[in-house]
Amino acid sequence: MLPLEAKARWSANWSKPTLLKVAGLEEFAAGVFPLERMLLDLRAPEAASSSSLCDLPWAGYLVNEDSASQYSRSEVALLGDQAVIRPGDVVEIRPGSSKIAVRYRRGDNGNVLFATERCNSFCLMCSQPPREVEDSWRIDQLCDLVGLIDKDEPSLAISGGEPTLLGTGLSQVIQRCADALPQTHIHVLSNGRKFEDRVYADSFTGIHPSLTWGVPLYGDHYRLHDYIVQSPGAFAQTLRGLYALHAAGQHIEVRVVLTKPVMERLPDLARYLYRNLPFVEHIALMGTEPIGFAKAHHDELWMDPADMGSTLLDTAQFLSRRGMAVSLYNLPLCTLPEDLWPFARRSISNWKQHYLPACDGCSLRDQCGGFFGWVTPEWTSRAIAPITAKEDRSCAKH
Repeated sequence: MLPLEAKARWSANWSKPTLLKVAGLEEFAAGVFPLERMLLDLRAPEAASSSSLCDLPWAGYLVNEDSASQYSRSEVALLGDQAVIRPGDVVEIRPGSSKIAVRYRRGDNGNVLFATERCNSFCLMCSQPPREVEDSWRIDQLCDLVGLIDKDEPSLAISGGEPTLLGTGLSQVIQRCADALPQTHIHVLSNGRKFEDRVYADSFTGIHPSLTWGVPLYGDHYRLHDYIVQSPGAFAQTLRGLYALHAAGQHIEVRVVLTKPVMERLPDLARYLYRNLPFVEHIALMGTEPIGFAKAHHDELWMDPADMGSTLLDTAQFLSRRGMAVSLYNLPLCTLPEDLWPFARRSISNWKQHYLPACDGCSLRDQCGGFFGWVTPEWTSRAIAPITAKEDRSCAKH
């Protein structure tokens, strides 16, 4: 689990937050990004030894912590674990800060364009509690960031907060993705409420060749959904938004966080999805991330995954047998019946992913998503235990 920021020092004063691509010899040879937007990584001996390479108009150099200053342009020294930043990453230099932030990490499974801190819902288990701040400046920052991301990046998420609160700025960011990253799948996480405005939903028609909206629905009845998101009227708005997205030709995923009140009606929600939202292309059943608002609502939300097994199995099989794709996220394999393993995904982002000492010696560790790095005992299933090779019966029959 690598952090997304680290202590650093630099030899020049950037006047504003600056995004830079970290470049090794591979990035230089590819010639995809302008040199003045790149930090040449001189931590590798082969790059540091080439004086002609160093003379090119780089934005600066990334050097070792103990390197003596020897270049005319800006130097950035990463302090501590050098693996936090590698060639291909995009970093942000923030004036007045002693830290450098990683805004894109090459090869990571969870790169996110963070759209806004604002939200029009206040979900009981929100991992990113909203703040009412003016952050429309993020639109230009995200468009700038998109231009420095690897052209072969398979997927990016856009999240928040609630991205649609950017208004037309969201379509601006997605259009920038279409121009710079047409082969990259864009997955926008939204509560879907603003799409009840059909004109707004239609504005995303044809905007990107590979675009999916991940929209949460927490119950088959308005009382349950509105309670979870702490916003009266949200259930009706979300449903109207889902139908408007479908009418606009959008790909839709429904996301269900598996809290205790949601689990009590999960089979009813599955039937509701099948009967009323058959156009949904994927359903993600997700374990709770134990951070943010969730920490304050543990008693209301927590249900041991070991007690979810039969309900999850019935729900997953009900949907799957009716042609609706379903996956389980954020749930360790040892907490699930074996018949659910084919539905389980390694969904936790690399920078958040963690394993417990009990996972040592588990024969399925490489296939298991593990835990969020901030998991605590009160959020840990009683069923956590290593799966031995003898117990590991192949899933191929599924």
